[in-house]
Amino acid sequence: MKMWIRVRTIPQIIILALGVAVGVSAQTGAATASPDFGPVRAKIESVMKESGVASISVALARDGRVIWAESFGWANVEKKLKATPDTPYSLASISKPITATGLMVLVGRGLVKLDDPVDSYLGGGALTPLDPAAPPATVRHVLNHSAGLPLHYQFFYADEPAKRPPMAETIRRYAIRVFAPGEVYQYSNLGYGIIDDIIARVSGKPYARFLRDEVFGPLGMDHSSVDIGPGLEGLAAERYESGKPVPFYEFDHPGASAIYASARDLVRFGMYHLGNKLDGQKPVLTAELLAAMTDKQASLAPDKGYCIGWRVEADDNGFRSVSHSGGMPGVSTKLRLLPTENIAVCVLANGRAAGVYTIDDDILSAVLPRYAETLKARRKPQPTPPPPSAKFNAPPVLLGTWEGRIKTYEGEMPLEVVFEADGDVRVRVKDALETLLNNVRLNWGVLDGVCYGSIRTEDARRAPHVLQFRLKLRGDRMYGFVSASSDRWFALSSGVELKKKA
Repeated sequence: MKMWIRVRTIPQIIILALGVAVGVSAQTGAATASPDFGPVRAKIESVMKESGVASISVALARDGRVIWAESFGWANVEKKLKATPDTPYSLASISKPITATGLMVLVGRGLVKLDDPVDSYLGGGALTPLDPAAPPATVRHVLNHSAGLPLHYQFFYADEPAKRPPMAETIRRYAIRVFAPGEVYQYSNLGYGIIDDIIARVSGKPYARFLRDEVFGPLGMDHSSVDIGPGLEGLAAERYESGKPVPFYEFDHPGASAIYASARDLVRFGMYHLGNKLDGQKPVLTAELLAAMTDKQASLAPDKGYCIGWRVEADDNGFRSVSHSGGMPGVSTKLRLLPTENIAVCVLANGRAAGVYTIDDDILSAVLPRYAETLKARRKPQPTPPPPSAKFNAPPVLLGTWEGRIKTYEGEMPLEVVFEADGDVRVRVKDALETLLNNVRLNWGVLDGVCYGSIRTEDARRAPHVLQFRLKLRGDRMYGFVSASSDRWFALSSGVELKKKA
């Protein structure tokens, strides 16, 4: 039975529901008491008005039943296509837990082992270690972003000449293991591009077809696909930036970013991961494999970690949460599960706005008083901390001159970094002018900073960019990566090795 929904556009309101006081379960049709979502609707309308986001769709499920699904605004402004809970939205990085689910299907069939070296599944390709003595990275390392791969993303727009290279070429150019496996958590879209390549190689099916046959179909996700699938062309939400449609784009990491799904499908995916047995849904993983996806995490903080496609937080306003978010040109998305409450909630928007990422807080507050109380307490105004010093207070071990090289796929470039006692960090790449490293931070032996400059490889010449450094200190050496970063186009990373000058 289909659930009655409300579809709201601005300024017109079209009510398809039978009333405000009760909802109808998508699973059994049994009546359930409806919380007051009026404040959430007001929040959504405020976010849309302030940000210019064309549409927002939300869905909330509890105990295996959808208790609220509603859409606001336009999936396509030019065509006057209203958003509905069945509108497929570009998910951005929420693609990762879905891709990970596909990979776990192969694990369940004994075709992939999580703790095998990832290179053994790449058909002769390999991740290139910056340190040849480093141990191999496993499939699990790639899935939890601890394989040592650097920052990476690359968009290819339909109105531009640059085209996506074969995956083997992307791996050759950018699959550099700049850190030892398990040493540093570094979020990398390329890792999930490698996972989708493994899915295709091992299954013998193209990645998009495998997900259709082995994930979307069995889980009853009828409005989901990799990119915009056949039959969904006229339904998908257009991506917008500054009120204008974004030309369609693809990636060299589809498994990280390319999936479309509706709010109703995505909350259904969440319900499956919570262990609910839904009508019309065929299990694709055992309970043990589902549990394994939120186990053995790479640590982000004392109470936060990244597991197999999921971010896990021990204290999310008083509850343990399993979640993922997504953001890229024309996209803001969030999916959150509270396992102890058997709740799944998602928020999808076809534009970029910071306010989208807190709407799920308001939805959860409407159904969980303890969540609302904790969130309110944490949102209380806090004493304003003193502004951070503009200067970097370098520890003595860093002071002085470090010399080394940047290793691009086209060759090596000399690099010099000088740490001054006054806090300045000066960078010179090859024969370019010296520049200052800004926003310098040193945490857990990892140095981050950004500066003006360029890496003149063929890929990076597509657009102006800045240089983002991430370096790991080890004795008198530093190693890591520098990324040529341009928000709309790419973050393309090359390995870095430095040694302190005597």
